[in-house]
Amino acid sequence: MTQLPSTLDTGWSFDNSYARLPEFFYSRLGPTPVRAPKLVVLNGPLAASLGLSEQALRSAEGAAVLAGNRVPEGAEPLAQAYAGHQFGHFTMLGDGRALLLGEQMTPAGERFDIQLKGSGETPYSRRGDGRAALGPMLREYIISEAMHALGIPTTRSLAVTATGETILRETELPGAVLTRIAASHIRVGTFQYAAAGGTVQHLRTLADYTLQRHYPEAAEADNRYLALLREVIRRQASLIAKWQLVGFIHGVMNTDNMALSGETIDYGPCAFMDTYDPETVFSSIDTYGRYAYGNQPLIAGWNLARFAETLLPLLHDDEEQAVRLAQDAISEFSGLYQRHWLAGMRAKLGLHGEDSQDEALATDLLDLMQQHRADYTNTFRLLTLGRPEETAMSGTPEFAAWLERWHARLVGAQGAAEASRERMRSSNPAVIPRNHRVEEALSAAVEEGDLSVMERLLAALANPYAYAPEQDEYAAPPEPSSCPYRTFCGT
Repeated sequence: MTQLPSTLDTGWSFDNSYARLPEFFYSRLGPTPVRAPKLVVLNGPLAASLGLSEQALRSAEGAAVLAGNRVPEGAEPLAQAYAGHQFGHFTMLGDGRALLLGEQMTPAGERFDIQLKGSGETPYSRRGDGRAALGPMLREYIISEAMHALGIPTTRSLAVTATGETILRETELPGAVLTRIAASHIRVGTFQYAAAGGTVQHLRTLADYTLQRHYPEAAEADNRYLALLREVIRRQASLIAKWQLVGFIHGVMNTDNMALSGETIDYGPCAFMDTYDPETVFSSIDTYGRYAYGNQPLIAGWNLARFAETLLPLLHDDEEQAVRLAQDAISEFSGLYQRHWLAGMRAKLGLHGEDSQDEALATDLLDLMQQHRADYTNTFRLLTLGRPEETAMSGTPEFAAWLERWHARLVGAQGAAEASRERMRSSNPAVIPRNHRVEEALSAAVEEGDLSVMERLLAALANPYAYAPEQDEYAAPPEPSSCPYRTFCGT
């Protein structure tokens, strides 16, 4: 099949700054055309914010662009190279089944990567077929858009397009391409790739580019590369705290899955926790719980230390001094994370101001939730609604004592009770993408061609803090099961 340029007036406005970096960082190639592209789902509001025509994207030619059969005018497709520690083991990697079409410049002057995921083999495919299945692509669409609605920095999903082809995994599956939108796809692993296989000049070029793209204010610092490290640390501390506060488990926090923009990236075996347990693991390949919910802050710090190591040649000419600067910066992460997390917990509990006992109040509640196998999201939802008697801890003397402490703290806080309730409503989602609901939607879409289940789920998740009656059915946890929920790589 011959790949043709797109002539559709969609509103593409590419700049391609990443393509102007040395070709050490990527390989230029076009997407592999597919047999019969058909649009499955399109994010209309996101398209509009990008300056794109929804009508044009919904046309046959628009589907051809989103599937990789046609390249938009001005795009310069490439596969990015990077490395990474995968479950602690270092390896050279790259976009094995994704291509960066380019960077869309929006009407507001913002810059976003446009990436096709599942677009065919690349030089980094490592014997893979470069393709993706419809179910996992729809799953990333649902979860990433839910994360955005929750107010968590994330890559987003513009579209999922069926390819009309089957791909072979454990069984034959319908193929699809996801169009992912990101502030950028620069990862800790991108710097690891430069440090392992490039020159100091390659590393400096990448660091300068990252500063210009994401942290222009830090570029003016006396030590711009130390400023870059500190800014990345700050954003990651905030991001991981937000994950913990909503019970999100990434599942595969390899260094190649940590974006320097501070966005959540790569929705592989991720899921949201139902019953509160810090040891919760969903990923089928995380045998030892490296990326369990309770370990995520620790792993983030470990990943950031790997990032700091790549910057050592830039931090200072003297190696010992460079190491000291890096260590001092990394040591700030834990405190930054804890401050973000505690501020978030105060909001979830409706607390105003600060009290020295606030951390104990929050952790004691979590301990009770773990002891009584309480649902994480619904515990805070019921406290927000003023219905603590419906929580799993209700009727126990320990919970009664905790409620007394909480109420005493609320009374002593500055501000009216209504302000506390509103703070809780804006901090505790009424709904999350429950795993059983996501699977229900994917099963209907993939096995029956019924998108209505997914559409209703997306509508419920679009405003998770609304506390609307129609969201109630999506707030219910799954029925008890002897089989733990498992997610799989391959998205």
